[in-house]
Amino acid sequence: MPEPFNPGRQPRPSEQVSELALSDLADTAARIQSAIGSVVEGKPEVIKLALTVLLAEGHILIEDVPGVGKTMLAKSVARAIDCSVRRIQFTPDLMPSDVTGVSVFNQSTREFEFKPGGVFANIVVGDEINRASPKTQSALLECMEERQVTVDGTTYQLEAPFMVVATQNPIEMEGTYPLPEAQRDRFMMRLSMGYPSPQAEIEMIDTHGSTSALDPLEPVTDAAHVHKLVRLVRGVYVADPIKEYAVALTSATRTSPDLRLGASPRATLHLIRAAKAWAGLEGREYVLPDDIQALAAPVLGHRLLPTAEAQIGRRDAAGIVADLVQRVPQPEPAR
Repeated sequence: MPEPFNPGRQPRPSEQVSELALSDLADTAARIQSAIGSVVEGKPEVIKLALTVLLAEGHILIEDVPGVGKTMLAKSVARAIDCSVRRIQFTPDLMPSDVTGVSVFNQSTREFEFKPGGVFANIVVGDEINRASPKTQSALLECMEERQVTVDGTTYQLEAPFMVVATQNPIEMEGTYPLPEAQRDRFMMRLSMGYPSPQAEIEMIDTHGSTSALDPLEPVTDAAHVHKLVRLVRGVYVADPIKEYAVALTSATRTSPDLRLGASPRATLHLIRAAKAWAGLEGREYVLPDDIQALAAPVLGHRLLPTAEAQIGRRDAAGIVADLVQRVPQPEPAR
């Protein structure tokens, strides 16, 4: 049985998050969510998860059918925080240099000049990422993990904040290259937009019918302020029993008879970082077991590979994670 923990224990001075800072975080997050919600109708939970990933310094894989607003979500996030956004349409003939950039020889100066690629922006939208070859997909690995790009032996730092929002269509598989496990593992979460409710779809017709939905969206903050909030989220306190609970949950995926590939240590790190951002959005300076449970499916699901028997039994990764959340004992608050 996990040892009791005190969620409200006073953290060390280096970990402290002031109430004023938390209030600023919650207020700014609410305004960002409201701004995005004016464009992406009827998806408050998806918007909150996307904002969680942004503040946790992660990346999003949005997997859903065409036309449900995957690209619109990414663009509205960038517009709401007044950040640069670049869209890369992944196609079979896309080259790695189109993503990272290339050195071009300048005849007048007799020197090579670096021409930045599509990843040099705060929000990078990788549309239909599984339509590019594995060689081109791998061009994103360094920038997603280390937030830098190396071309011809020279390293270029990317802007902060930086987030990759990749989309893929899970239905149409013709001419696609499934993302390898190493690539999927670098995405903090996999989200699904889902179809809007009938009322939200009617509102969408009214608001999107005549002009672009992004035109009336005004920024509610800027990149510098978001970067400040990211640093604030890093200071959210995580008690040792909560860390042990997260490790126990990811370890359970590695021994589950329903899975042939469990979660990696990077998944544990992403789960903790996402939980800290989630707690901050809730106005808390500490993480609860409920935060871990709420984020387990979107953070772990896309990294897991069910066995053939589980697939025959129509058990998907999300369902298996839900079962593990029920089985793994969670720490109890200290009395």
